[in-house]
Amino acid sequence: QVEEDAINLWNWAVTKHMGSVVSDEQRAKLRFVACRLMCLCQGSDPPEGTIRRQILMSMKTGKGWIDIGKADLADRFLEIAMSSIEKLYAKLLKGSDGEADIHVHKADVEKNLFKVLSYQAESVFAQGDFQKAVMCVQRCKDMLMKLPKETCYLSILCYNFGVETYERKRYEQSSFWLSQSYDIGKMDVKYSVGKEMQAKVLRLLATAYFEWDCNLYLDKALKAISLANQENLHPAGLFLKVKILLKSQASDEDVKSATEEFLHYEMSLDFCLNTAKLLLEHGRESVGFDLLKSVAERFESSPDFGRITLLHIEFLLQNKKELLAKQKVEEIIVGHYTGKQLLPEALNRLHIILWDKAAKHYEEKSYSEALHWYSYSASFYTPGQIDQNLAKLQRNIASCYLHLKQVDKAKEAVKEAERCDPDSIFTKFNIYKIAVMEKHTEKAVEAVIEMGKLTEKPSQHEDKLRVDKNTGTNLLSLAAQIALENEQEVVAIKALEYLSEHLQDCQQLFAALKCLVRLTLSKVMAENKGERDKDINSMMTYLTLAHKRLAESFTEEKFTGEMRTLEAHWFRKVAWNLAIQFKDCPEKMRDFFLLSFKLSQFCPSDKAVLLAQKTCLLMAVAVDLEMGRQKVAPSEQTELLTQALQHLQTCKEIWKVLKLTGDFAKDPTDTLLLLYEFEARSKLNDPTLHKLMESVWEQPQLEVKTLEIIASLAMESPARYPLLCKKALKTALNLHRKQSVIDAVKFSKCLNSLINLSLPTGLTGLDACVLQEVWDYFEDALSVISSTDTYPEMEILWLMTRAWNTGIFQYTLGKYKEAEQWCGLGMRFLNHLGSLKKSYE
Repeated sequence: QVEEDAINLWNWAVTKHMGSVVSDEQRAKLRFVACRLMCLCQGSDPPEGTIRRQILMSMKTGKGWIDIGKADLADRFLEIAMSSIEKLYAKLLKGSDGEADIHVHKADVEKNLFKVLSYQAESVFAQGDFQKAVMCVQRCKDMLMKLPKETCYLSILCYNFGVETYERKRYEQSSFWLSQSYDIGKMDVKYSVGKEMQAKVLRLLATAYFEWDCNLYLDKALKAISLANQENLHPAGLFLKVKILLKSQASDEDVKSATEEFLHYEMSLDFCLNTAKLLLEHGRESVGFDLLKSVAERFESSPDFGRITLLHIEFLLQNKKELLAKQKVEEIIVGHYTGKQLLPEALNRLHIILWDKAAKHYEEKSYSEALHWYSYSASFYTPGQIDQNLAKLQRNIASCYLHLKQVDKAKEAVKEAERCDPDSIFTKFNIYKIAVMEKHTEKAVEAVIEMGKLTEKPSQHEDKLRVDKNTGTNLLSLAAQIALENEQEVVAIKALEYLSEHLQDCQQLFAALKCLVRLTLSKVMAENKGERDKDINSMMTYLTLAHKRLAESFTEEKFTGEMRTLEAHWFRKVAWNLAIQFKDCPEKMRDFFLLSFKLSQFCPSDKAVLLAQKTCLLMAVAVDLEMGRQKVAPSEQTELLTQALQHLQTCKEIWKVLKLTGDFAKDPTDTLLLLYEFEARSKLNDPTLHKLMESVWEQPQLEVKTLEIIASLAMESPARYPLLCKKALKTALNLHRKQSVIDAVKFSKCLNSLINLSLPTGLTGLDACVLQEVWDYFEDALSVISSTDTYPEMEILWLMTRAWNTGIFQYTLGKYKEAEQWCGLGMRFLNHLGSLKKSYE
């Protein structure tokens, strides 16, 4: 039952593989299982049929593993096959009747033995065991006398070994296997691989010797290739023979003799031209040019005749024989107009040759010679023809004329190029160069604008060999350079502006922006105020672009962190200097300070950078607040104040970090931050203002000046916080009193503000508590006035007048007692008046 299952599985694998249901590897695995099952059910004395099946299955299983590249798994099955063959032979001998039977049985067994040995040769070869492979093949070779039909198979097997070892550059092994293949192929003419295959083997053998060591194995290589050509003449054999002779430094006579061999046969033009190329590339000019002449005579009536002439021209140019090459070109031009035109492919090739030669002369600055070769190319175009290549040709001609200072001829060439290809960026560039040379600024700017537009939408027809994706930016960069060399700054600025819009490389972009900034800055310095605005806006645009690209540069590997820092420092300093320079234009100053701050964020946060950031933000806040004090719409004022608060918050964070880096006891930043925040929040009617002031009142070292400013801001429209104002003034007054020597002038001003706030004019009724509070302020004033001679007399007069008028006001209300008190208070100030006392007594 097991044997039957094994056979069924085997047959199923065969049929499914034929139907492409299972792959080679799956079939090998199925055969493996079937073969193993067959081995398990084999007894001590199996019948002949079982042994034969065992041999077949083991051989095919082993071969299957070899075919899928798992030769190591094949060995076991091939050994089983070999063992089974021996069993079969013994069994057949045992049942034979005589000598004739033995020979029949032996022949029967030898066929299988040959196959197993050849498979073993394949297996050990695949595993890299050269010696075992040789032994197996030798045993197979010894059996060919009895099995002549296997001659072809074994010869091809050796050839395959030779090919594989050649590809691995194991030339010694390759030459052995190829020699074996050739020798085996000669053993039986009837069953040989044929002359073509024998020649193929010999050509590869010659190649192996050639590549192994041509000098050492020259004779063997020549012998092999000569035999190959005798077996079957083939272009590859003739070509290889010439190669070997050239490599071995053979004489021109020997090489010429070899080339003459194939001139007697009908060889293709391609073969002849390739041989001529080989000869000329190896410096065999005499033989090469002789061959070309012979080939030209043979193919004179061929449509491909032009290819021979082209090759001739190419090698004349390579050998610096330009005059002869020119003669050949001129012959072709004459032929072109007398009915002997080149085929389109050959004509295209000729144009390439002519352009290459012209380009070399152009690079060597031999512009007249370059023009000569370009003119040859132009000779093949008819008047009025429209062609992309003609446009390129005319541009090249124009460039030559420009270098030769023949501007009018250059203009004609460019005009022709524009006719053929009006949307080419190269054509616009030529127009630009001419405009710059003629100092035609407007036309040059117009050309730059066109180039900028074409950079955004590159032409689909440009020459792929000469144009890469950066063509537009490269030309704009060159345009800027040309303009600067010709001292045309306006044109250079326009070119650099377009360039900065399209450059992808960060280093190139920042170089362009720096150049733009320097050019525009020098222009701004020379302008009056009325003409500056446009250029100032341009500077803002350049710096904004620098900030944007610095932010994007983190994804560019070539642009290192150190490069980013250097660029950021340069641009932030420029923005800072511009902010200071335009202090007469607050809005511009603020914007430049903010840009400087943003750019500094790409710099390491050291003390100098932090100080700069703090200053930038404080200046921006100061400008926002100042603009908010102007007569602006409420919505605009709200926007300015809100913006100021945002900048203040950032500034406070920076200030916290900065204070950790040193002693800033005398720095006024804390005071400025407080005053700016108070002004913004008070004018926005911010509900958090009182919370802010609670923290302010708790500060132990508030200055009088700060309190007075807070008091002033608290009542500055649209803010109105009289209680905060009064508290600030009272606190300031207390601080004045605590001083060892009171500053009477400052004290008087503070007291004046407090009285004005507490005792406003025009009120019809005042609370007694308020009057008592104000009375105390007047008493304070008298106290200070009595202790110093520096109290301003006009302030004393003002205090006297306010007290007297308050008394009169009480009198009109019928409050005679209070009226007497206040008028009496005023009289007390009279005694302290100086020169004005008599006028009021």
